[in-house]
Amino acid sequence: MLWHELTIYTTEEATEAIADWLHAQGAGGVSIEESGTLERKRDTSLGQWYEKPLNDIPEGDAVMQAYFGEDTDMEAIQAGVRALLANLPSFGLNPGRGELSLASIQEEAWAEAWKQYFKPTHVSDRLVIKPTWETYEPKPHETIIELDPGMAFGTGTHATTALCMRTLETVVKPGDHVIDVGTGSGILAVTAIRLGAEHVLALDLDPVAVSSAKENAKLNRLEDRITVQLSDLLGALKMTEASPVKLPVQVVVANILAEIIATFADDVYQALETGGAYVASGIITSKEDLVTEALTRAGFAMESRSEENGWVALVARKR
Repeated sequence: MLWHELTIYTTEEATEAIADWLHAQGAGGVSIEESGTLERKRDTSLGQWYEKPLNDIPEGDAVMQAYFGEDTDMEAIQAGVRALLANLPSFGLNPGRGELSLASIQEEAWAEAWKQYFKPTHVSDRLVIKPTWETYEPKPHETIIELDPGMAFGTGTHATTALCMRTLETVVKPGDHVIDVGTGSGILAVTAIRLGAEHVLALDLDPVAVSSAKENAKLNRLEDRITVQLSDLLGALKMTEASPVKLPVQVVVANILAEIIATFADDVYQALETGGAYVASGIITSKEDLVTEALTRAGFAMESRSEENGWVALVARKR
């Protein structure tokens, strides 16, 4: 199906009024992209990080895109938008540039299109990530991790995830119990089991991630060895019901925002047995000192670090 894509260059304060009008005219969808400068306050409640500006839209501006079916009279729609923009100042709203552009796009299965770029990935000589829709014949020494990340973070192609997986290779021992904090797609939980861990408690505050991690545990036939819960680490430590993961554990892994890693250093220390390893990744080099200082204050001894493309993975031991 052919769609008309109408782009409107305006301001953040005007987007709600414009979106209401577009929906009333029968728009099949409206997207709003606001300024992506790093100075902008962002939501980090689920451990999100923002490594680069998301776009070059000036602070306070916005770009809107509305989609109309191929039979829509787009000349009339554009005339209506221009009239609306001209009238916004009377309501105390700044229309900004108020420029329009029109394009035609062919509908695709956008939810599936990205899969053509996700191929089997060699994270190390041993670990291979295989998308569920791809075929791959492993070599005798290779360990396969089946993955369909869906909307959750963690495909193994980002430096932080790959660093974490390679670091786990050096830490996890057969029979270990592991806690994966901020599990995302569950890729690190599956990796830990493939490396010999007996059981993993995978935690995340995002329901989408919890659903994805459960599905990937099932894809790898590990649902009996990976327990996925909607929780943070402190909440998991307070749980009284029986868990297959026995506290204190031998390994805790967290591939999340540096500030969050620093915040719950004491909780990780409590969760680990003496000599247990904390594998922390998702740390940009400029935040490394923040994390190491927090871990040292909590009582950890820093053991090793790995770096790739400006990202750092750390291993700390409970004294």
